[in-house]
Amino acid sequence: MEQIFYNGKIITMCAVDEAQERRTEPEAVLIEDGKIKMTGKLSDIEECADASVQRRNLEGKCLMPAFIDAHSHFVMNGQMSAMADLSDCACFDDVISVLKKYIAVNNLTKKEVVLGFGYDHNFLKEYAHPDKRVLDQASSEIPIVVLHISAHLACANSAALRLAGIDENTSDPDGGIFGRYQNSREPSGYAEESAVGLLQAAIIPRIKFDIASVMQNMQAEYLKNGVTTVQDGASTQKDVEMLIQMNDAGCLKLDVISYPLITADGEQTMSLYGKDYSDYRNHFKIGGYKVVLDGSPQGRSAWMSEPYLGGEPDYCGYPWLKDDILYEYIRRAMHENRQILAHCNGDAASGQFIAAYESALRNTDNKKDLRPVMIHCQTVRNDQLDRMAKISMIASVFVGHVWYWGDVHMRNFGAERGNRISPVKDALDRGICVNFHQDTPVTKPNMLHSVWCAVNRVSRSGCKIGENQAIDVYDALKAVTVNAAYQYFEENTKGSISAGKRADLVILDKSPLDVDKMEINEINVLETIKDGETVYRRN
Repeated sequence: MEQIFYNGKIITMCAVDEAQERRTEPEAVLIEDGKIKMTGKLSDIEECADASVQRRNLEGKCLMPAFIDAHSHFVMNGQMSAMADLSDCACFDDVISVLKKYIAVNNLTKKEVVLGFGYDHNFLKEYAHPDKRVLDQASSEIPIVVLHISAHLACANSAALRLAGIDENTSDPDGGIFGRYQNSREPSGYAEESAVGLLQAAIIPRIKFDIASVMQNMQAEYLKNGVTTVQDGASTQKDVEMLIQMNDAGCLKLDVISYPLITADGEQTMSLYGKDYSDYRNHFKIGGYKVVLDGSPQGRSAWMSEPYLGGEPDYCGYPWLKDDILYEYIRRAMHENRQILAHCNGDAASGQFIAAYESALRNTDNKKDLRPVMIHCQTVRNDQLDRMAKISMIASVFVGHVWYWGDVHMRNFGAERGNRISPVKDALDRGICVNFHQDTPVTKPNMLHSVWCAVNRVSRSGCKIGENQAIDVYDALKAVTVNAAYQYFEENTKGSISAGKRADLVILDKSPLDVDKMEINEINVLETIKDGETVYRRN
């Protein structure tokens, strides 16, 4: 079936800049069998179209390429929808109340568990984490674990600690910390980084997810935000197998790209499924490996080269991996011709990834274009950006940090470092391919909010954070379309409206190029189109 889209603002994302985009804006777009067939004058397209063509009058609305998620946790986002939502909690009493209500509504017993998600100690009245003494007030018998909004920190009640076998004799794992009460070895219930995984491993087997509901919830949040390609970062083997099951059953309405953690589990996952899913089968493929090198800057676990302010003297966070282990991981990925994505929030972690990749490049004969990606890039320095440019490393920037935690970063790092979080302009000036992500479920997959953050650089308090890192709207739109497509080696099939590409489109009520910059985050997604078929329409 053919469709003509006309009588609206059409942003193709085919141009170098906004001026060229406006000069070459087509009057209409013709799609056929899920692909873009032609763009140009309406009269020319009408001449080429079949008599049975479906005419889609945009009525002045904006048509542009659908958004592409450069980094998120697709499966986790679905799972979070079944957890206790702590995102609106303003104090410990709120946390306790939400957990008690969740227990009551779900009729939970001590044979079951509670997993909560989304609290942020930075915005709790107590400015602290809800440790076991707090969580025990919700229940001392039912195991409870609550995940920080960053997913890099967590707290457990006494029952969860017992279930996980964590006590005074438990040592901190590599790349993680268990909190202890002052002047004792008694666990407080608080956990950081790899220690969080030990808590999750104990309770997740007791959680019974409604897979059908999870499948639906996984996709709904992305589709209503105009996203048609998503990432499942840090996939486990079970995650990959569930995604394959969804894909085979025809349940996926969007494209999902998996990146297993480069661990023993990830290596096994890749050996089982990597070859068969190196390209899309229907809507699923495996893109490469993921590695985590540090933690969260707002949680003060990101690995910095200079100390955090307002805490222990000389405290800089800490790494997840030793240099030699990271080097071998990268060598493995290169040997397998696999792309690798590295979580780097702190500049010390960024330096570790760059150095290891540089070294691996020098010591390999593999000269293929593998497009390594630094994920988050919160505090990456200009000297590091220079090195990234030389090795064609992609910068996937969590630019929403400017809004969500910009004020926190100013407090943690001071004005000089705080104003350089998410250094998008400096990266673009060096010719680095830059894209944006929301790290969902850490934040909602609202691409237009990321665009808004990148062009306005405004924090929650209304302060300007690093105004010199602001970019223009068109470059910001590139970051959520064509540049994100490039990361996935899909620049020839997605990311712009041009003949031969997939008809992955979004209709907005206003054009981001025509509204006041401060109003971009008020634009609504009216319709999301995947391969020419409407997969979301706003009521």
